[in-house]
Amino acid sequence: MEPESGIGSSTSPCQFSLVTLSRNLLLAYQSFGVVYGDLSTSPLYVYSSAFSGKLRNHHNQEAVYGAFSLIFWTLTFVPLIKYVIIVMSADDSGEGGTFALYSLLCRHAKLSLLPNQQAADEELSSYRYGPSSAQAASSSALRRFLEKHKRLRTALLLVVLFGACMLIGDGVLTSAISGKFSFFSAEPLCVLITTSELLLLACIILVGLFALQHCGTHRVAFMFAPIVIIWLLFIFSIGLYNIIYWNPKIVYALSPHYIVKFFRETGKDGWLSLGGILLSITGTEAMFADLGHFTALSIRLAFVFVIYPCLVVQYMGQAAFLSMNLDSFSNSFYASIPEPFFWPVFVVATLAAIVGSQAVITATFSIVKQCHALGCFPRVKVVHTSKHIYGQIYIPEINWILMVLTLAVTIGFQDTTLIGNAYGLACMTVMFITTFLMGLVIVFVWQRNFFLATFFLLFFWLIEGTYLSAALMKVPQGGWLPLALSVIFMLIMYIWHYGTRRKYNYDLHNKVSLKWVLGLGPSLGIVRVPGIGLIYSELTTGVPSIFSHFVTNLPAFHKVLVFVCVKSVPVPYVSPDERFLIGRVCPRPYRMYRCIVRYGYKDIQRDDGDFENLLVQSVAEFIQMEAANPRMDPVVREELMDLIRAKEAGVAYIMGHSYVKARRNSSFIKKLAIDIGYSFLRKNCRGPSVALNIPHISLIEVGMIYYV
Repeated sequence: MEPESGIGSSTSPCQFSLVTLSRNLLLAYQSFGVVYGDLSTSPLYVYSSAFSGKLRNHHNQEAVYGAFSLIFWTLTFVPLIKYVIIVMSADDSGEGGTFALYSLLCRHAKLSLLPNQQAADEELSSYRYGPSSAQAASSSALRRFLEKHKRLRTALLLVVLFGACMLIGDGVLTSAISGKFSFFSAEPLCVLITTSELLLLACIILVGLFALQHCGTHRVAFMFAPIVIIWLLFIFSIGLYNIIYWNPKIVYALSPHYIVKFFRETGKDGWLSLGGILLSITGTEAMFADLGHFTALSIRLAFVFVIYPCLVVQYMGQAAFLSMNLDSFSNSFYASIPEPFFWPVFVVATLAAIVGSQAVITATFSIVKQCHALGCFPRVKVVHTSKHIYGQIYIPEINWILMVLTLAVTIGFQDTTLIGNAYGLACMTVMFITTFLMGLVIVFVWQRNFFLATFFLLFFWLIEGTYLSAALMKVPQGGWLPLALSVIFMLIMYIWHYGTRRKYNYDLHNKVSLKWVLGLGPSLGIVRVPGIGLIYSELTTGVPSIFSHFVTNLPAFHKVLVFVCVKSVPVPYVSPDERFLIGRVCPRPYRMYRCIVRYGYKDIQRDDGDFENLLVQSVAEFIQMEAANPRMDPVVREELMDLIRAKEAGVAYIMGHSYVKARRNSSFIKKLAIDIGYSFLRKNCRGPSVALNIPHISLIEVGMIYYV
């Protein structure tokens, strides 16, 4: 988040503190509509999911006490201690999520697999974080070990991508489970209308939810923040009422002693029920993933002072009710509501569930954008939905794919317990991967003691691993769904990444000899006409092989040529004054330059029509800085005038219309991946000219076949 404008050096510390506090309180209010919808609606289904299956044989007071104790300590250790206190301190220039952690690691160790990285990227102002990498490099044998073995770096990227795929699956399952539980768990509603009508109603609401995405999350979130707050007041009040009315002694269950008694009594059945208990912390990963939309302080304030106490009181109240009503486990939340308040709570619960879905859908858009920046996802249309909050985006293709998958899950999985099993596995996998990456951050980025990182890993892996093992046991009962979705998305990501790297390596090893270009002379052996030709390539050095195709196929070429490379760097944002990196390809008479355009993984390539002017301005500044002569040498003045006249004559965008095919002697798997998988993805995703916002009327394409 950018600092508030208008806070200058004359502002007193007291005024500054008040402005900062009010800003964070406003952001905390807005976070209810974006971050906490999912986590706050978990009481709808936790107890009913936990006490289904084999735990039906243990519907007694001791089991209820033990289940609540598990929920309380899980909420305390994972969301509160791990995320709020520790993980949220590892933001990447205000950005959160698994990709933020991976970006930090790539900047403090040579772990990145992005193909066209340069030493100049390390000079970006947003590249630095904490202690310098030079200090860290000399003190870590583990870092050198990882940097030395490419397979380990590849494995690390695959782990990050797997976590991203699980989060995408989470986006599908969150909408499905919230919609179905909010309707199908309400017994009075089930009496009034049939199951088919309930299913139709849930599907209509889901379609409406996805149809609203193009409006932007900032509008939807600001509108629904009051709904989540009302929902939290409802569940807090109902929980407090149930504690006082049904069983005040439930407060004794805060003792972890009841966890021991729970497992002693239930044994393996209790362990399997953890797949339902873990649903109490689903949505926790959204606190970190959505950090870029807010501030760490605002999210912490909302959780510590509102979310955490409301959830604890609600779960305690449900447990108090269940301990005295042992036949109400199937719809424990709605059964625990005092009858006069049922319908108001039901309406607010439905709206709050929709907000919960919104949070994960928005996070999915960000994840896909980041995957694309890493070269691991096909080109998609990214729409910037807010002028004030830079990171809020909308991706139409992903939105409709999510909608279709969500409707398929909602209709295909009639048993909500199956969806809960799948949902829990997806969420816990993301948390498990975050813990692993955080352990590496503690060593490489924070440069803390290796044993401290090991303790962090072992402590939280013990908790999360226990839950994950229970969730994996539910794979046959719905847990296979997020795994299947992850495999599909992983295949798409890997094939695209593999094909893109193969194409880049072809360009890298088949560059045009600079001696050949110089041998053509300043005219390049053809007619040089007025204008600027922007030749797009992924190379940051040398002349791409496709240039020879341009020279031999085009009868004339522009007087000024600029080789443009648009690339991603492992930082969230690149400031506009550092975006363009200009250099020469040939001596001054050739009028051939190179422009490297750098974007962070959260940056949006805006279609504002100002790209040409910024590029020409950057080239002009480079010419002046290179000359370093205040009196303006006539040769330099002539070069600048040529640039200005070329800009006035017009700008043409020159790209290769490439076809990528596997070599004849390639293996069957490689041919399958390149000739079928990669070719299919290239044909059905947005073209590079569309993704780069190149005006079609100024585009020149030359065909070329890549045999990789």
